[in-house]
Amino acid sequence: MKSAFTIFYTDDDPDDQGFFLEIIQTINKDYKVVIQNNGQELLDALDNAPQHPHIVFLDINMPGMNGLEILKIIRDSENHKTLPIIMFSTSRDEKTIARSRELGANFYLPKLELFDHLKKSIEHAITINWQNFKPADNNFVYTLSNK
Repeated sequence: MKSAFTIFYTDDDPDDQGFFLEIIQTINKDYKVVIQNNGQELLDALDNAPQHPHIVFLDINMPGMNGLEILKIIRDSENHKTLPIIMFSTSRDEKTIARSRELGANFYLPKLELFDHLKKSIEHAITINWQNFKPADNNFVYTLSNK
C-alpha cells in the first residue's frame, strides 16, 4: 500500500495553520498534513517521525529559532539534504529571500492575503517536480503569474 502524500507544516500561528489545513483539504483530501508549532518540533519530527514528509512548508517568523535557523540545521543534516523545503512567510524582504536560497530552500512562497491566491500558490508548490526543479533567480519566488 502506498503511503499518503505527507506534508509537514511548521508555523506558530494557529490561524495560519487552520487556513493551510483547509486549503490542503480542498486540493486533495488524501494528503496528510502534520503540523509543528515551532522549529524544534519540526527537527524532532524529522528525526523521530514514523512518517516522513514528501515536502516541508516552513514559516520564517517564529519565536525561538526562526525558519532560517531551522533551514540551516536541516540542510546541515545528511539525512535531509534533498528534502523539498518551501519557505512560507509574510515577509517579502529581498535579503530574507536571498538568505533562504543561500541556506538551501527549494522555493519561497509568500503568504498571500486572498484565500484563492493562497490556495493557488500552495497548489503550485505541491505540484512542482522537486527531483528536477533547480532554484534560480527567475523561479525561486512564487508570483501570481506562476501557473
